[in-house]
Amino acid sequence: MEGTPYHPPVKRSVEIAGHKTSISLEPWFWDSLREAAAQRGMGINALVAKIDEERIASPTPCGLAGAIRLWLVTNLP
Repeated sequence: MEGTPYHPPVKRSVEIAGHKTSISLEPWFWDSLREAAAQRGMGINALVAKIDEERIASPTPCGLAGAIRLWLVTNLP
């Protein structure tokens, strides 16, 4: 993760449950998501789907981008 962490969000498309959706995350979070997926031997789409399932099961679900950020902060070493 090179460069400044202060960069505006970048919109990318991911596929969850057979449909595409766009997510806007800062580059640091995209890099961290890639890293977390690789560490778990899964693709980004699969990890995002897992995070989305956990998010939806929550009694107070936030938006998907926020859920990804929170998951990364609480699950990365």
